[in-house]
Amino acid sequence: MAISKAWISLLLALAVVLSAPAARAEEAPAAEEEAPAAEAVLTLDADGFDEAVAKHPFMVVEFYAPWCGHCKKLAPEYEKAAQELSKHDPPIVLAKVDANDEKNKPLATKYEIQGFPTLKIFRNQGKNIQEYKGPREAEGIVEYLKKQVGPASKEIKSPEDATNLIDDKKIYIVGIFSELSGTEYTNFMEVAEKLRSDYDFGHTLHANHLPRGDAAVERPLVRLFKPFDELLVDSKDFDVTALEKFIDASSTPKVVTFDKNPDNHPYLLKFFQSSATKAMLFLNFSTGPFESFKSVYYGAAEEFKDKEIKFLIGDLEASQGAFQYFGLREDQVPLIIIQDGDSKKFLKAHVEPDQIVSWLKQYFDGKLSPFRKSEPIPEVNDEPVKVVVADNVHDFVFKSGKNVLVEFYAPWCGHCKKLAPILDEAATTLKSDEDVVIAKMDATANDVPSEFDVQGYPTLYFVTPSGKMVPYESGRTADEIVDFIKKNKETAGQAKEKAESAPAEPLKDEL
Repeated sequence: MAISKAWISLLLALAVVLSAPAARAEEAPAAEEEAPAAEAVLTLDADGFDEAVAKHPFMVVEFYAPWCGHCKKLAPEYEKAAQELSKHDPPIVLAKVDANDEKNKPLATKYEIQGFPTLKIFRNQGKNIQEYKGPREAEGIVEYLKKQVGPASKEIKSPEDATNLIDDKKIYIVGIFSELSGTEYTNFMEVAEKLRSDYDFGHTLHANHLPRGDAAVERPLVRLFKPFDELLVDSKDFDVTALEKFIDASSTPKVVTFDKNPDNHPYLLKFFQSSATKAMLFLNFSTGPFESFKSVYYGAAEEFKDKEIKFLIGDLEASQGAFQYFGLREDQVPLIIIQDGDSKKFLKAHVEPDQIVSWLKQYFDGKLSPFRKSEPIPEVNDEPVKVVVADNVHDFVFKSGKNVLVEFYAPWCGHCKKLAPILDEAATTLKSDEDVVIAKMDATANDVPSEFDVQGYPTLYFVTPSGKMVPYESGRTADEIVDFIKKNKETAGQAKEKAESAPAEPLKDEL
């Protein structure tokens, strides 16, 4: 199933936190360094973007917002890298686009920019576009991109080549062939090119050059080296789709660890990007019977390996962001939570090691009731803009018989803060209209109903009494909001007439 938009928001948050370089106390602030005479980073906008992409066979583009703290932190490192890479033969071009500028927002939409900064690699005049998944400091950016402009797969001609290329702390994928031609070799190189921003690839005619190599290996063969589980795994299926699936399935630990070890962070991001059902066990790694939990949990992962479910074990200290996202509390630890492909959640707090397997079996047998994250329903709700929470949003929005404009916001969102007094003004203007309500929900503290597609903040929907849903994409002044509501609202009579003739499912219109 498709990844929920709420999951995407979490992934972006994780990506920023996990990949952003830690500040070093001994380093002087970037502002104290001498400013370069001219920017090596190419500044682009909507007018010249396509021309620039067509001009450069390889270009990295940062989509940023001027107010973004992570963007400001990246800027001097990105510029240093651009200066160094401009000397490369051929030069490697680094560019940037202000995705917050109204003029450039169509670019942000086209390239699915959902957070800042987002970096993308444009290859072959934009025919191949990949996410940049490398470091965020100058030296690391330079090293990563130099690898990206070279061959997607490096030939291993000697044991020394293998030693230099295959890092026992990283995933490395090697194609072993009788000859460097033919369908299998071509398919392998196609996959290497497609996935090169995620993995390192090599190819060889000599299996005995590889770690734990065997000259008698039956070729052709793909061997994936990894620093976890069985350490290496082979496949002889060279179909492109099958090869991609093999790499995807083999490159994540059977149980992903959520802790502060940076070596685990790539697997964490991959875990959350998966559309599979996720089981997550959270506990304190440093106290209590951690080893007992770990042993049972790894056994459960093996027992249910044929199910469409992935497993994670998380340290309480490192998992505060996940606790906030899921609406969990520290006093519930040790706990296990499942989130399925429909974003339904199932929780077992204060779990004991001997309860884990039986609880998972109950889940697969459909015997568990979902858990929902919700703030308490307000006892007093007399402000112009009404507060809704997960536990009453359906009754308030879909069953109230009113025309409801509902805002999904985040407390830290600057645009949401700017919109708040405007919504108050609009709600006050419409106070005498008993058929209209303006409401808001904190989407970080409540589970957003699946009917609403919330990709960013603020997101607004207008829902009529008949169940018609309209994403609000009009102006952001009080007058414009009021005018929109007056033009689109239904009277009680109209709602009844439409309800009798409309399909049972709510309709979603595009403005």
